[in-house]
Amino acid sequence: MVQENQEQFDLYYQAGKNALDRGKYRLSIENLEKALEIVGFGSRLGADTQMLLVTAYQAVGNRENAIALCQKLTTHPNMTTRKKAQDVLYIIQAPELKRPEKWMSKIPELSQSETTTPQYVAARKSPKRDRKKMEPEIDLSQVETEDNKFLWFALIITAITCGSLIWLR
Repeated sequence: MVQENQEQFDLYYQAGKNALDRGKYRLSIENLEKALEIVGFGSRLGADTQMLLVTAYQAVGNRENAIALCQKLTTHPNMTTRKKAQDVLYIIQAPELKRPEKWMSKIPELSQSETTTPQYVAARKSPKRDRKKMEPEIDLSQVETEDNKFLWFALIITAITCGSLIWLR
């Protein structure tokens, strides 16, 4: 490829790729088609350009052109390009699955809103909880301090068990 043509190709290719990345698909198609005219079908750069074109065609809803270009790429001289084109063609031609309505979230159209001023909801501050306020005051004169007999019972049973284990040994 002549140096001048290479520069033109690079210019159109990068413009098309950048437009595709930014979601400007029609502009991407225009630039990629111009780049493809310069480089041709059979080269590796031509294959890359055409694969980007397939993506751009799909993005604008031009499924027929995307399928036709993919079918054309399945006969490309480069084996890697042929394989990639076959994989993409398989995906493009797959039947579209219908999702149940209950799986979808409906997002209201903001342009149809009745008011144009933003509606904000003030966040309510939760009151700080103080530990001292959470625990009720305990009047120690009301607490029963009588000895618990269970503690002595458990100690005696433990001592008997340990003593019998030592004696049986």
